[in-house]
Amino acid sequence: MSDSTTRLRMKVAYDGSDFAGWARQRDQRTVQGELQRVLSHLAGESIALTCAGRTDAGVHARGQVVHLDASSVGELEVGRINRALPGDIRILDVDEVTGDFDARFSALWRRYSYTVSDDPRGPDPLLRRYVLDIGRELDIAAMNAAATALVGEHDFTSYCKLKEHGTTVRQILVLEWERRIDPTGDNATAVMHVTADAFCHSMVRSLVGALIPVGEHRKPVDFPRAALDMKARAAGVTVMPAHPLILEEVGYPPQSRWAQRQQQTRTVRGLPPS
Repeated sequence: MSDSTTRLRMKVAYDGSDFAGWARQRDQRTVQGELQRVLSHLAGESIALTCAGRTDAGVHARGQVVHLDASSVGELEVGRINRALPGDIRILDVDEVTGDFDARFSALWRRYSYTVSDDPRGPDPLLRRYVLDIGRELDIAAMNAAATALVGEHDFTSYCKLKEHGTTVRQILVLEWERRIDPTGDNATAVMHVTADAFCHSMVRSLVGALIPVGEHRKPVDFPRAALDMKARAAGVTVMPAHPLILEEVGYPPQSRWAQRQQQTRTVRGLPPS
């Protein structure tokens, strides 16, 4: 960030159904690509975006956070941006921040939801694009009992696709399922909520893939923890489909701790010796 630029933070929502994920790709429609195209046009300069969490193809967001640096920010007003964007992306908020804010590295946690229709009649047809239809009632209590053993800081190799020079050590803060009944009482879903300091590639969908068999009584309650302890992608955990997954919210510390949090996050973690 130079002295001649201003840093903006934006909260973004999008329907990921027709995107090849967040990250810009050649010859592919992506959320980053669409946003950068519109913002660059409005600002009259090349705009680059940094996001809190790169979502995969088909994943949605209600609370994605991005930051950008621009010399001319007067044209980057919410209403004007949204009028120029396609209908499946919306800017919810824009504010000016200091240069020590980083959408990715200043974040304390990310929260996702994953919705499953276990109603034998199938999902609400108006929501079918955003839920996993399994059609067999899940045992929520059993899944929550299994989820307890995954909370905390662990090596999630069995639940992640490891990137070169990366780490699969993550801290899950909350992992729980709830039963939701729609207001008419005609449709039931099971919703997983998970909050962690960060997620590695495919981690949330793998957590779902380990817990659903417990809810179906096809696997014992200790299966997700046993898979975790194997520290291997061969642990038998299924990566579930992307379309029911939503990035709901990203949490940040007070402004006085943005730079400190960046430094902590940029340090590659390992687990202490047992």
